[in-house]
Amino acid sequence: MTPTPSRKTPVTAIKPRIDKPIVLVGLMGVGKSTIGRRLASRLGLPFVDSDDEIEAAAGMTVGELFENYGEDYFRDGERRVIARLMDGSTKVIATGGGAFVNEDTRALILKDAIAIWLDADIEILAERVSRRDTRPLVRDTDPKMVLGELAAKRNRFYSQAPIHVQSDEGAHEDTVDRIIEALAQ
Repeated sequence: MTPTPSRKTPVTAIKPRIDKPIVLVGLMGVGKSTIGRRLASRLGLPFVDSDDEIEAAAGMTVGELFENYGEDYFRDGERRVIARLMDGSTKVIATGGGAFVNEDTRALILKDAIAIWLDADIEILAERVSRRDTRPLVRDTDPKMVLGELAAKRNRFYSQAPIHVQSDEGAHEDTVDRIIEALAQ
């Protein structure tokens, strides 16, 4: 027996209404990539991670871009890649944590996509980002402190997304269910 795609709202009820990209925004560690892949799979849509696309275009990792050229250079490339990804086709796009802070990127996403702010408590985010050493903004620092500072600066931008979904320590599928429920509204 195949489980239903969402406990309350079947995907078939919302899929016809999705006529533009779904863009996930939020702090690092919130699960944009992991949840985005699962959401895309559930909706039968392609998934794209903007960081992966940036790395492919630059021929180096996000960390190397930060280290070699600085954050401003990285953000400019990120803005251009996201603009390219916003081609009007339906897909799920996971953005980097700082992408939605850029005024031009945010305006484009708000105009041409369904923006979803994935949010989580700082303690959860700090635990998640501590698992890997691939995040340049928290490398060799106290992740909880850095994430708290980033949240204080960025949440006012993230809150402009019309859909806000909480990610917690539960199963990723629970967060996907909450996104599907929010899309049904």
